[in-house]
Amino acid sequence: MMKRWQALKRLLPLLAMFSLLLSGCGREDLSVLNPQGPVADGQLGLIKLSISIMILVVIVVFAIAAYVLVKFRRRPGQKEMPVQVEGNHKLEIIWTAIPLLLVIVLAVPTIQQVFASGEDKWKQEGVLQVEVTGHQFWWEFNYPQYDVTTAQELLMPVGREVALQLKTADVLHSFWVPSLAGKTDTNPDGTINHMSFSTEKPGTYIGKCAELCGPSHGYMEFRVKAVEADAFDRWVESTKAPAVLPEDTQLAEKFKTNCLSCHAVGDQGGFTGPNLTGIGSRETVAGILLNDSNGAKGSSPVKDNLVQWLQDPQEVKPNNTMPDPKDLGFTDEEIEQIAEYLANYKLDY
Repeated sequence: MMKRWQALKRLLPLLAMFSLLLSGCGREDLSVLNPQGPVADGQLGLIKLSISIMILVVIVVFAIAAYVLVKFRRRPGQKEMPVQVEGNHKLEIIWTAIPLLLVIVLAVPTIQQVFASGEDKWKQEGVLQVEVTGHQFWWEFNYPQYDVTTAQELLMPVGREVALQLKTADVLHSFWVPSLAGKTDTNPDGTINHMSFSTEKPGTYIGKCAELCGPSHGYMEFRVKAVEADAFDRWVESTKAPAVLPEDTQLAEKFKTNCLSCHAVGDQGGFTGPNLTGIGSRETVAGILLNDSNGAKGSSPVKDNLVQWLQDPQEVKPNNTMPDPKDLGFTDEEIEQIAEYLANYKLDY
């Protein structure tokens, strides 16, 4: 027995070290423990409640186990068999009633939070309506109240609730902004799901697809940017401004023929690919290549990221539907020119 205890004592520091290492597995900008809005606050409250209940249960169970081990241990010289007791109605009622009570304590606020999070507030007065569409492997955001469509970055004014309608263009995705709200699926059966959130704090909040959707699922990030109301209004006006095409006439024509058959800039282009209006102002290219506009670690100049993406889209995001520009007849020089053009296509807000 003593040898086993000595072996366990040697394992404890190792287990503690692994626990410490595992506690660091995560990203601060993708944490539900850093709520920045009322919905996320409510969800963090549920986490704290459930953890508190679990800790209480563990403490009580271990305390009872320790008491039983000490109280009813075999004493030195004891040879007779202890009295065997079978059945105790009082204890059975207690250990049935207490777990039931704990389940009720946890279930009631959980159900309230779940139904509140999924409430359809689309027609509620004063909300900002945003239609969210998940694609492999990017996000589309349409603002029907303003006739504006963008991609990869959802802009919202602080202090105004955002009501979302979520759907998918292909497979199952899940919209998740941990600092603002829990995840909501986009179902391929045509079902439109609803969620809403708000924040009083300007800033950028990271979102991800939280449902395995293909080889580049892990790269399907997006941003929610909360700005002041006047900045949001300026962004809307800038987004709706007429398209600005490359100055080189030949390059502009090639850009229109090839790129704008799927993408849109300003009032021109298609709708099957991400809207490129103001892409030079965004914090990422393709949702995953960090631009150095905010000095983030591992970031690169916007143009460099655009060149990297255009040179080999499949290398950046495997299995995405973007054709290789070289297969469309673009030379390396033209790719550089388009990257320069898009990097300078910025919105003033």
